[in-house]
Amino acid sequence: MNKKKANGYFLFKALFYCGLAITSYSLIFVITNPVLFVLNFMLFGFLAVLLCFNFAHDLSHHSIIKKPFWDNLFFEIIYTLVGAHPEAWKKRHINSHHFAPNVENFDTDLSITGLIRVLPTSENKAYHKYQHIYASFAYMMYSIYWVLIKDFIVVHKFAPKKKKGLIKYYLKFILVKAFYFSYLLVVPIYFSQQSAYLVIFAFVAMHLFQSLYTLYTFFITHHVSGSAYPTVKTEGLIETSWFMNQIKSSNDFYPFSPVANFIFGGVNCHVAHHLFPHINHFYYPRLNKILYARLLENNIVPSQTTYGGGLISHLKLLKERGQSN
Repeated sequence: MNKKKANGYFLFKALFYCGLAITSYSLIFVITNPVLFVLNFMLFGFLAVLLCFNFAHDLSHHSIIKKPFWDNLFFEIIYTLVGAHPEAWKKRHINSHHFAPNVENFDTDLSITGLIRVLPTSENKAYHKYQHIYASFAYMMYSIYWVLIKDFIVVHKFAPKKKKGLIKYYLKFILVKAFYFSYLLVVPIYFSQQSAYLVIFAFVAMHLFQSLYTLYTFFITHHVSGSAYPTVKTEGLIETSWFMNQIKSSNDFYPFSPVANFIFGGVNCHVAHHLFPHINHFYYPRLNKILYARLLENNIVPSQTTYGGGLISHLKLLKERGQSN
């Protein structure tokens, strides 16, 4: 492992993505054309998500700086940019999703919305027959729901058990939300060249685009046609091994591409990430060459699509689940 190259890689990425994000945010206060203003607002939201994919995800696993304090600090700063409660997401992601992906009652990411049915064991409602048609519209509402409603619903669930850390926990939550709405709504309303109504419209448009990209990217890493959904036996044991579940419940797209790795921050190398979450995504394309060779030698074929192919495969899964009992 070449730590010097990895450090240089992340330094360059930080300058690149932060530079783009700072430039885009600055333009919010300069642009006078309403259409360009809205498009730039959407661009900033997209760049904030890319910062999460490229940095916050690895930082949550302490795989970049390797020092928990600094990893956690930068993770929380980046997640604050998208308005999400960092602590709650991190606990769900590491203790639930990584522990047992795609397993009902273990993986909390399966509880996104009852409008979408991916689990073969969940109840099939009449409207699920059309979920492959309305899914994109439902996905567009997710991030604004997360920021405005979901975080407030689950904040108590992830609070510290001991009273000692409660004040700090809730104060951090309040500050995260206050900063988010201030820097993306209050400050632009007062200091941009646009009306308050257009700023609010741009904020909503940003969330619609941000949500669609985020959820589709997430769903094609775990929920495509052929993805495994292990069940739990009566004694509480999952019917497969941890190792096989990480592989069979994950889907890769462009797993050997340095360019895709640079854009998606290793999210595209999801099998490797679930098997080796302590290794940052700089190493994934080279790691995959070794990993795929060893898996194929043992007749284990990882699921792999293109990005567009993953979208089609996800919609195919939704259609299958909508028609099955």
